[in-house]
Amino acid sequence: MRLRHLAFSLFVLSGLARADVDLTDDQGKPVHLAQPARRIVSLAPHVTELLYAAGAGDRLVGAVQYSDYPEAAKKVARVGSYTAVDMEKVVALKPDLVVAWKSGNRDAHLDKLRGLGIPVFINEPRKIDDVARSLSQFGRLAGTEATAEAAAKAFRERYAALAARYSARPKVRTFYEIWNRPLMTINGEHLIADVMRLCGGENVFAKLPVLAPAIDVEAVLAAQPEAIVASGMGEARPEWLDDWRKWNKLTAVARGNLFFIPPDQIQRHTPRILDGAERLCSQLEEARERR
Repeated sequence: MRLRHLAFSLFVLSGLARADVDLTDDQGKPVHLAQPARRIVSLAPHVTELLYAAGAGDRLVGAVQYSDYPEAAKKVARVGSYTAVDMEKVVALKPDLVVAWKSGNRDAHLDKLRGLGIPVFINEPRKIDDVARSLSQFGRLAGTEATAEAAAKAFRERYAALAARYSARPKVRTFYEIWNRPLMTINGEHLIADVMRLCGGENVFAKLPVLAPAIDVEAVLAAQPEAIVASGMGEARPEWLDDWRKWNKLTAVARGNLFFIPPDQIQRHTPRILDGAERLCSQLEEARERR
């Protein structure tokens, strides 16, 4: 009887290991896996980070340039950049799943992968809670649900605590500067705009139709933001943030509200975005105190 019970248990467990996975991706396309993915290629740095957070880092066999967090991600084989994927390298890695980024990857590359019979899952977080949802999705795709759900729960709890503290605070008109040449910002549909709302910030360019539009200095002057927030390229505060000081009639300049957040903390769609949110919320509190 014991041997029969053991054999039955092993049969059940092996069946679970081979269980089909059916999910709809962020582009509305169904993705089917005969079993949880064991060889995953990530086509965006934020996807790589999310996969590690969901407990699927050991399934990663390929990732794009700038997939540098956590430290282990730096050792994963490179398959080009998210805008210039090396298709030969991707195919050579024999992935059973490719996780892509709708806003960053080229449709032609993804269509080619699908044509080769490789499942492609599109990820496109637009709201803060989409980070938690992505963690859950990646956990299902890789069969690491326990780790992924724990990470999603912790993320949502931290998010809720920040919302309770800051979301009802008096509004601060805010301009987020992605880059200076060309001068670029974000509209109200961008994930960063959702971080602004969490902190009681009001995006002065929320109504623009493009997700990350190019604008001109005159538009910023006309918008009269109370705070200007920039990220630049790395951990150092960009020198061009101080270029705004020449416009001393801008409210943000007159009150000293020129703020910096490292891009990895606010421009990546990962759990670390709450680090950036905490920083932004604190900065907007400073702006309120300077009124």
